[in-house]
Amino acid sequence: MFHSRLRSFSRLVISLTLAAGLASLAAGAKAQDKRQNAPGEFDFYVLSLSWSPSFCEEAAERGGRSQMQCGGRPYAFVVHGLWPQYENGFPEYCQRPAPRLNRSIVSSMLDLMPAPGLIFNEWDKHGTCSGLEGRSYFETIRKARAAIKIPAEYLDLSQAKTVAPAEVEEAFIKANPGLSSAAVSVTCNRTRLSEVRICLSKDLQFRACDEIERRACRRDQVTMPPIRGG
Repeated sequence: MFHSRLRSFSRLVISLTLAAGLASLAAGAKAQDKRQNAPGEFDFYVLSLSWSPSFCEEAAERGGRSQMQCGGRPYAFVVHGLWPQYENGFPEYCQRPAPRLNRSIVSSMLDLMPAPGLIFNEWDKHGTCSGLEGRSYFETIRKARAAIKIPAEYLDLSQAKTVAPAEVEEAFIKANPGLSSAAVSVTCNRTRLSEVRICLSKDLQFRACDEIERRACRRDQVTMPPIRGG
């Protein structure tokens, strides 16, 4: 009888412990969700610069392409986005539906982000988390891009180039005083360089971040396809 009661008591303790743990997890998830749904509540930005020739080659392999970006005009690094980030993780789609984006804003950004669909998507997914209205968010993107100098060797790449991700990082660090390896990373697909991502504070100063390094390219070498028309 004693052992039977002991087993029953032990099962009760385990059940209560599990219930408390689940409640704690639920409370934690709720707190995280609450933060994610609050525009303007984030820690820093990531400016993502996409190597356009890689994007266009991959699009062609999939049987489609962005006509404007992958047409006749040569593009090198273009802005993929300016993404609000937490120290761990990131918010997205902070307003549903997103406030309507004026088409004049879209037109004004095509020199940096040469695809209207990209601009609308970046606003919906990331811009709504910035706490800024549309025009101010895209003005911030322009300021962030203006703060970054593209290394000279990547401005007019006329032939395919094989590079080590660390080599690209170093070129950006050399071209941008104050930028450190802790604030920049390179991403890739199976064979090509995809993006250079740079961490910026809310006032657009370089700052270290561990989060993007965890998603960095782990290949020894990747290819940078040449700029179209080069």
